[in-house]
Amino acid sequence: MSTVLTIRALYDALREKLGLEWVSGKRHADTIISSSGDIGGDLSLVGQLNLINQHRIQILGSRELDYLDNLKKNSRKDALSLLFSGQSALIVIAKCLAAPEDLLQAAESSSTPVLSSRLSGQGTIKNLQYYLSNYFAEKITLHGVFMEVMGTGVLITGESSIGKSELALELLTRGHRLIADDATEFSRSAPDTLNGTCPEMLRDFLEVRGLGILNVRAMFGASSIKHNRNLRLIIVLQDMEDAIKMDRLHGSKQIHSILDVEIPEITLPVGPGRNLAVLVETAVRNHILHTKGYDATQAFIERQKRRLENAHQ
Repeated sequence: MSTVLTIRALYDALREKLGLEWVSGKRHADTIISSSGDIGGDLSLVGQLNLINQHRIQILGSRELDYLDNLKKNSRKDALSLLFSGQSALIVIAKCLAAPEDLLQAAESSSTPVLSSRLSGQGTIKNLQYYLSNYFAEKITLHGVFMEVMGTGVLITGESSIGKSELALELLTRGHRLIADDATEFSRSAPDTLNGTCPEMLRDFLEVRGLGILNVRAMFGASSIKHNRNLRLIIVLQDMEDAIKMDRLHGSKQIHSILDVEIPEITLPVGPGRNLAVLVETAVRNHILHTKGYDATQAFIERQKRRLENAHQ
C-alpha cells in the first residue's frame, strides 16, 4: 500500500517546529506532495528555487526573492510562469519574508499553496528533508519488547509467555529504558540503520501477566521511557528444553536480516535460576566490544594457540 503525503499533513506535523503559516491556497491543502511510489526516481522532494529540475517543495529565501526582483519584467514573468507550470506542489517562503504580489497571483492561478516558515532557507530544507526521509522510509512492525540497554537498542523477542515482559520489568528496575512493548514499528532511516518507535496507542505501557497493564512512566518516572532508538541487537528467549545445542566458544550469535539491514541476533535459553537481566546486560556489553573490534572468543583461541606453541619450543 502506497504512503501518501498531503500538504495538510505536512503542515500539521511541522507547524510548530518550523513556525509554518498559511500565506495563500489553504483550500488546496489536500494536494498530494508525493507518495512512496514516487520515491527512488528522478523526483526531488525539497530544495531551493530551481526552475529546471523542479522540487515538489520549492523553498524561497531572501536570495531567491532577490534573484526574482533583479529580473527584468518579461524575464520575471517567464520565471514565475515556469515556477508554477511544472511539478512543484508547494512554495515555502523562509524567514517569514513578504511574498511578492505577482508571485501570489501566479500561485492562486495555478492552485499552488504558499506557506511561510520562521526558519532560514537552509534550516527549513534540513527539517523538511529529515521529516520526509522518515515519513517515506520502509517500515515493518515486529513483535517483542524494544528497550534501550546501556544506550543500545535491543529487541527482546520469543514465544508467547516466555517471560519477555518480566525481563523488561527487571531491566527497568536496573535503570534501563522502555521504548515499546508488544509491537515496535521499525523504519529504515539509512541503508544500514533501523530506527524503532512505539505506536502512539501503546506508548508508556507494559503488560505483565498477573499484574495487568502498567504505566511505566508513572511508576518509574519519565527517564524510564525512550521515544526511539536504532536497533542494534536482537535477543531471542527460548525455552531451555527447546534450545539447540550451542557452540560453547561462540555462543548462539547469528545475523538476522530486516528490511535488508543485518542485525546481530543472540538466543538466550530460559530456565530456572538463570538471571536473564544480567545475561542481557552482558550480551550488550559484549556486542559493544565487538563493534569496537574486540572478539573475546578469538582472543581466547589465540591465547591457547600461543600456549601450545610455547609448550613445543
